[in-house]
Amino acid sequence: MRFFITLFFIFVSLSAFSQSHELAQNYFDQGEYEKAKTIYKKLYQENPRNLQVVYGLISSMQELEEYDEVEQMLLKNEKQISIYPNLWVELGYNYQLQQEPEKAQEYYQKAIDKIKEQPNYAYAIGNAFQKYSLLDEAVEAYEISLSARANPSLTVQLARIYGEQGHIEKMFNSYIELIEQKPEYRYAVNRNFSAYITEDSENNANQILRKLLLKKIQQNPDILYNELLSWLFTQQNDFKKAFIQEKAIYQRSPEKRLQQIIDLGLIAAEENETEDAQEILTYVIENATLQRDIINAHQYLMQIKIDHFNGEKSQAIKDDFQQIFEKLGKEKETLQLQIQYAKFLAFHTNEKETAKEQLNNLLNKNLNRFQEASVKMVLADILVLEEKFNQALIYYSQVQKLVENTEIAQEARFKVAKTSYYKGDFDWSQTQLKILKTSTSQLIANDAMQLNLLISDNSQEDSTQTALKLFAKADLYKFQQKDTKSLAVLDTILAKHKGEKIEDEALFRKAQLLQEQENFQQAEKIYLTIIEFYGEDILADDAHYFLAELYQNYLNQPEEAKKQYEQIIFNFADSIYFVEARKKYRSLRGDAIE
Repeated sequence: MRFFITLFFIFVSLSAFSQSHELAQNYFDQGEYEKAKTIYKKLYQENPRNLQVVYGLISSMQELEEYDEVEQMLLKNEKQISIYPNLWVELGYNYQLQQEPEKAQEYYQKAIDKIKEQPNYAYAIGNAFQKYSLLDEAVEAYEISLSARANPSLTVQLARIYGEQGHIEKMFNSYIELIEQKPEYRYAVNRNFSAYITEDSENNANQILRKLLLKKIQQNPDILYNELLSWLFTQQNDFKKAFIQEKAIYQRSPEKRLQQIIDLGLIAAEENETEDAQEILTYVIENATLQRDIINAHQYLMQIKIDHFNGEKSQAIKDDFQQIFEKLGKEKETLQLQIQYAKFLAFHTNEKETAKEQLNNLLNKNLNRFQEASVKMVLADILVLEEKFNQALIYYSQVQKLVENTEIAQEARFKVAKTSYYKGDFDWSQTQLKILKTSTSQLIANDAMQLNLLISDNSQEDSTQTALKLFAKADLYKFQQKDTKSLAVLDTILAKHKGEKIEDEALFRKAQLLQEQENFQQAEKIYLTIIEFYGEDILADDAHYFLAELYQNYLNQPEEAKKQYEQIIFNFADSIYFVEARKKYRSLRGDAIE
């Protein structure tokens, strides 16, 4: 019983301390330094060894310019300083505040000398120097300790300071030495590199890192340096040079893994470097020993060709698929390739019946439930394409039952909602969309929320939902890749429903369609119209973001892009585009990106 009573009093004591410390900190943050000092002084008398209290009391007194009191408090307890030599830094800074640099330096040196005796003190002392932006002293503290023995945490701290001081080569050297000793720090180091490396190969930091790595390869041809060079070239979107490094890694690696080369090809494809992507993926096909890698590379390669299909090369793409099937067969192993081919036939060459026949043939094979779900999902998509909505809904529902509680099932539910929306059954669509608010897939949850808002916002004023039905028709035409018809319906909405809530939605859809058709000037005008007349509405951040992307990626107007990203940063902090806008804004401004 006595034990529990003791524990109770300890708990009460700690709770009281925590509350008092929090109150003192609040007073300090609000600039009420006298009140903060009073509480900190009482806490210090009760527990003079608590560094949080010591720092709080010192800072409060310094804000009140009570420098002599700080000096007396620190000097009268030399035993405490021997335990916490970082307090020498506090004392030195106290003299610095009094414009006594020589005295300040004397005590800074005492702290540094303590590291020479005990390297373990480096972290605390170095942090104390960093707190007051005494970077030269912090560097000295860390360098002394690291000369005695390796310490990854200190190396990271030291490298960051080198970067702050503008000693970029020293910084890169420190980070590279770290991953030479501790390869597990590789991804953390790449993140730190990203604060200095840009897409511009002429950027000073890019050039320093490239020269440093090339020099290291000459001195010691370690694969690590090839990997870092590949990473650097990838950041610069110089995929040919990155590919050279990846081939060198593959050829010298005993595991002969091709996944990194596949990833590089996919990144090149995302950046619309189509020729580089095709060359990289072709290399995978020619060198892969695993059937899985060969099939995946073929699938990625064919998707690139489909994404750049312009209606004139349909036979060439068909021939490519047939050659793949002749080589790899048409069994379950190539199921995704066969589905991909069926989608191409249905959505790009208008051969819907042939596509459905091929998919139904696949269903006759001994598929597992996930494979069956994949086939039925595409069959349903084709039925929507044909406006056979009820049959499509049956297939989507079957997919949900086949793979319950999976992301595929959630995607199928969203497609049920979208199909119901296309056919004008807005109530049932919203029932499905409300369930998807808690989807584990953020993308599905966001899409569901946007569609739900669209239906809700445009059902209140218009009980007949006339404009909303037209809008759904325009979206269906877009899904069917009938962009001219979609634009015509949107123009009808803008003419007949001017001033209604749906107007900004119709403008935004039209701008996106025009942008896809490379009618960039018209798209720009519409985005600017949305910003001018609907700057407070739900699509304002979308308009700013897509206009910024238009300026940056197509109209070569980086300054205009920067202005639009800036609008999101300062006026739309809750936007889904906020993080990406901030990153791109800083990149355009030339900032270090965190």
